[in-house]
Amino acid sequence: MQRKTTFRLALLASLFITASLTKVSASSPDLTNTASQAELDTHAAQTEAELIERIVVTATRTEQPWLSSPASIDTLLVTEQQPGMRTDMAEILAGIPGVQIDTRYNFAQDTRIILRGFGARAAFGVRGILMRLDGVPLSMPDGQAQTSSIFIDEPSQVEVLRGPIAAVYGNAAGGIINLQSQPAASSYMALSHAIGANDRQRSRLDAAMVKDTFSVSGHYARFRTDGDRDHASAERDQYALRGTYQLANNIELIARVDDNNAPLLQDPGSLTSEQWQQNSEQTFAGASKFNTRKSIRHRQQSLTVNQQLSHSDWQMAAWSGVRAIEQFLPFRGNDVTSSGGVIDLKRDFHGVHGQFNWRPQAFASRWQLSLGTDIERQKDTRQGFVNNFGAAGELRRDETGRVEKNDIYTLSTLALTDKLTWLAGLRLSHLSFNVSDRYIIQGVVPDDSGQTSYQETSWTSGLNYQLTSQWALFTAVGNGFETPTLTELAYRNQGTGLNPNLGPALISQYEAGVKWLSVNGNGQAQLSLFRIDSNNEIVVDQSIDGRTTYRNAAQTEREGAELSWRYQLHPALQLRGAATLMKARYRDEELNYSLNGLRIPGIADSNVFIQANYRPWHNDKIQASIVVQYRSRVATSDSNDEFAPAYMLWHASLDAKQKSADWHFSQWLRLDNILDKNYVGSVVVNQSNGRSFEPAPGRQLSAGIGVERRF
Repeated sequence: MQRKTTFRLALLASLFITASLTKVSASSPDLTNTASQAELDTHAAQTEAELIERIVVTATRTEQPWLSSPASIDTLLVTEQQPGMRTDMAEILAGIPGVQIDTRYNFAQDTRIILRGFGARAAFGVRGILMRLDGVPLSMPDGQAQTSSIFIDEPSQVEVLRGPIAAVYGNAAGGIINLQSQPAASSYMALSHAIGANDRQRSRLDAAMVKDTFSVSGHYARFRTDGDRDHASAERDQYALRGTYQLANNIELIARVDDNNAPLLQDPGSLTSEQWQQNSEQTFAGASKFNTRKSIRHRQQSLTVNQQLSHSDWQMAAWSGVRAIEQFLPFRGNDVTSSGGVIDLKRDFHGVHGQFNWRPQAFASRWQLSLGTDIERQKDTRQGFVNNFGAAGELRRDETGRVEKNDIYTLSTLALTDKLTWLAGLRLSHLSFNVSDRYIIQGVVPDDSGQTSYQETSWTSGLNYQLTSQWALFTAVGNGFETPTLTELAYRNQGTGLNPNLGPALISQYEAGVKWLSVNGNGQAQLSLFRIDSNNEIVVDQSIDGRTTYRNAAQTEREGAELSWRYQLHPALQLRGAATLMKARYRDEELNYSLNGLRIPGIADSNVFIQANYRPWHNDKIQASIVVQYRSRVATSDSNDEFAPAYMLWHASLDAKQKSADWHFSQWLRLDNILDKNYVGSVVVNQSNGRSFEPAPGRQLSAGIGVERRF
């Protein structure tokens, strides 16, 4: 298998080199099919400048330039990232300050995303962070999200909003990750194929038809791999269909259908520190014994309508979906009062979002008032069965959980003077959780039905003072909250049923910073200082072989600094970087667990990213990139008695493009972990069996080719 993969990589490498050298040897450009070099450079500069000016349009729900916004916001075009297979969210979120990406190299466990320390408790998926695609939430009403449900190729731009201003989004203390796709500009059809180590293969078929006011695009991707360890195979097929229609009076209609089918995701499990040091490529013994694996089917559809008017605009979005999961855990779960070792979950969800933005003519566009609402519903039908060594046995759990979310909010942006802007927001949220238990055995298993509800108020206020046309200062404060998810409420250490003692975390955030934007758009930088205090923060209590319980910690605090920058040092050389320094600690002298002053597990104190892109011919026909990443050590448990060691990684890539009439060709090569560093990709927080390390692979080579025909 490895020999076959090596041959394919060699073949793609030869094609890449041949195509690149062919293009280099051309002494003059094809003036009939390409713009001049000056036009290309001008277009690139305009694109970057326009990107910076429209960052805040979707991130804070106000039409406000980046430089005058009182918030920490970073945006990236996906084309700024290294080329790759696009199987992991880390590929499009790399190099954003405040964002810690924990790639588990285990497709049965979603990539963990941590934003200013929020989300570190997630046993799988994303917690405490709201994720959206084209304005439609990817997060469930209770606050959880899975990155595997996202067609990663589709977004063309990523925005990340952090800090107090994010409180206006409600149940998302960490912030917002906003993904945006770009409607097709013309009709086309494209085919691509990528391969990598361990027989990793991904094929894509994309097509679009554009006719005046109507466009429709379709995408399909097929992914297969043997995995980086034994018992780590994965199969995934994804579909996405998008249609847009421009009606009269600036009304736009957008329809989306997404389908993610992963029938086989084997789970090799995590390792102890000793096992990782002995052989990081080994698999947990229970993985084979119990045939640990997961299957996922996620389907979602949405319809969005918006209209732009001279003094107002509005948007309405409605969506619904179904997510089905079957997961085999590495234990039997045969006790009559247990929840079983096989999880069978079907989730139905739907929601409606509406927002109206008003810019009174009397204020000459100096004031905008936004009013909005979010109404969402979630229904989880959950069953648990005995794991008969890889086969589902007798029933051990049968219940239906429901979540209802009803929010209203208002947001005001007022230019007090030509230089001073004030943003203020208020949100009222009501969430209710209800569980109906059907697995009841008289005198043995009680009725664990229950319900709880949370009514919370979030607010934010921020000021931005623009010193010059290039420099601005900003500060913001805000109070928010984060409720437990339905999954986190599902288990408790003693007994079964809803955990009645788990409540919401209450968050206070403070932030100040400075922004810089060069006159010609070639440079941009942002420095933010922040402090976050929380009461009753939700943390992992116990994690045993995939069964995780949670509790409220009394108090925590986070203090830190974030720096992001990009600069066109030379027409052929672009640099960008990000650094996050954060001290995340428990703070409560009355804690029974003597945790005062200890690190919150799963969070690194330091994350640094630097990328250099070199284009020898000052355009995008060929580009070489090199990336360096550093992460400090990470505590695996509340007691801080074990740490995943710090690491520094180097990555490199080559990307080439050619054009002939209406045909476009592309090739890329990528080498990850150049120095073959042995490191831990992620940790399982408070893993009670000591298996806290999720190992990352060594040196990895991948390559891809593509062809596109435009009409």
